[in-house]
Amino acid sequence: MKVLFIEDDRMNRRVVKDMLDVAGAEMVEAETAEQGLMLLDERQFDILLVDLRMPGMDGMTAIGHIRGRNDDNARAPIIVVTADMADDLRERCLDAGADEVLFKPVAMEPLFTAMGRVLAARAGAGGLIV
Repeated sequence: MKVLFIEDDRMNRRVVKDMLDVAGAEMVEAETAEQGLMLLDERQFDILLVDLRMPGMDGMTAIGHIRGRNDDNARAPIIVVTADMADDLRERCLDAGADEVLFKPVAMEPLFTAMGRVLAARAGAGGLIV
């Protein structure tokens, strides 16, 4: 499984990479949303993890760009990974095109559960099958 994690904090990327390594997933890192969008031009991913608060383009804007693409990456499941705890955050993320929201600090079980849920939902809807 190929995972793109768009996150500006190096330590957060490292922690998630270590978790994904346990599952045998390949994680590609992007430090900025702009870098993440460029990687989407080069490779196809099975799942996208996107932070909301980053310098430059924020995660909500990045999700809009991803969903507006005309390729398979536009339909890849997106899981928002955020420390933001606003009351309406989950609803805003889903409205923007995210499939799931995880709150930091990320733990292995919730991460794998969310990934399994969004991949199963896409497969069941005739979308991405991994």
